[in-house]
Amino acid sequence: MIKDLTKGEPLKLILIFSIPLLIGNVFQQLYNIADLVIVGRLLGVEAFAAVGAVAPLFFLITFIIVGLTSGFAVITGQRFGAKDTIGVKNSVVISTILSTLATLFFTFFSSVLMHPVLRILNVPQNIYNDAFWYIEIVVIGLIATTFYNLLASIIRALGDSKTPLYFLIMASIINIFLALYFIKVFNLGVKGSAIAVILSQGISVLLCLHYVKKKFPILHLKKQDWMIKIDNDFYNSAKEHLRVGIPMSVQFSIIGLGIIVIQSVCNSFGSNVIAAVTAALRIEQIATLPMVSFGVALASFVAQNFGAKKFRRIRTGVIRTSILSIVLSILMAAIMRIWGADIIREFIGSATGEIIEIAHQYLLISTFFYIFLSQIFIYRNSLQGMGEVIFPLMASVAELLMRGFAAVYLAIKYGYIGMFYSGPIAWVSACLILSFGYFKSIKPIMLKIKEQSYTDKDN
Repeated sequence: MIKDLTKGEPLKLILIFSIPLLIGNVFQQLYNIADLVIVGRLLGVEAFAAVGAVAPLFFLITFIIVGLTSGFAVITGQRFGAKDTIGVKNSVVISTILSTLATLFFTFFSSVLMHPVLRILNVPQNIYNDAFWYIEIVVIGLIATTFYNLLASIIRALGDSKTPLYFLIMASIINIFLALYFIKVFNLGVKGSAIAVILSQGISVLLCLHYVKKKFPILHLKKQDWMIKIDNDFYNSAKEHLRVGIPMSVQFSIIGLGIIVIQSVCNSFGSNVIAAVTAALRIEQIATLPMVSFGVALASFVAQNFGAKKFRRIRTGVIRTSILSIVLSILMAAIMRIWGADIIREFIGSATGEIIEIAHQYLLISTFFYIFLSQIFIYRNSLQGMGEVIFPLMASVAELLMRGFAAVYLAIKYGYIGMFYSGPIAWVSACLILSFGYFKSIKPIMLKIKEQSYTDKDN
């Protein structure tokens, strides 16, 4: 159901909104984690390493699409907050057209450039074939990933965080059964896992479309809604969406490039380190999902309230969510430090003691910096909800530079242990820029509100 986030107690609204997001994010991670667990247990460490070696490349391409669709949905949310029904429908049409064109572009060029990119990534020869076919199949099916993220972003922008969750859960379960079926029955190996990802993602798209048709009148688009005239209004609307979507896409792609730099360095240390880092990163992604969910919920909350010009509610929501996120980051860090090795052991059934030790070392280092990571999600999403793109982009550039420099320099000096510090160093630098950007952006708005209140009292 559509939810108006401009009324009610901010933190309560954000929490209620974020719970389905959290569950949904868990199941979203199951797409990759289920693949890794199934591949690792059924096909062995080398197959596990093959999927892990190209995962950052898939993330990069996906991040670009997610950045675009999330940016487009900011405009949708702002128009919904302003009670502009026609504007909401126009936003959906423009978003669909732009997202489709972007996906076709990235699918084509990603397929053409796949071999050169894998060589740049230093993918070891013993896992190269499996790595190539996994990422190639996933890229071919990128259109399914795009439309799920577009639909989910639009629905969340209208205040409904539950609907995409239900279909994502179903698709995640289907993904597990399909992966097992393709690998065990058809003996497709790593290819079967990739095919399962695409088919299950496509199912989530179909389910979302069916539900929108039945339950969301504001998203019911008629033939005339799609009759786009290539005039100034179209260009202005497209420009408005791209003004937010492109910087967010660049920002997400920079994050993805940073991960690729890390993976390239990681791949140079061989299959054991690749497997260890792959396992540790997936576990860390699960541990940080509450922070991610708060950030996504906050983006929808801020977008609607920004459109409604309720700026005091934005500040209140950000402060309270920030405090809660800090508490959760400390809790998740403690869990990872205490039980991290046991979780890793369950994650890769065939893992050696060396792999488990390397993965646990990564978690022991990164958990010290979870507080900084938690605040990145808060301030980045708040800025994006207000349509601010410069500071998030600056933070992403800083994150890439710091991550790349630290990964290469520290890896040369201290080996893979040095590489493990690249992420935390990048988090600290990005957090400082984003927090500064948020307070710089919100301060003049709050001053105007204060001046207006004094003027109203005088009158």
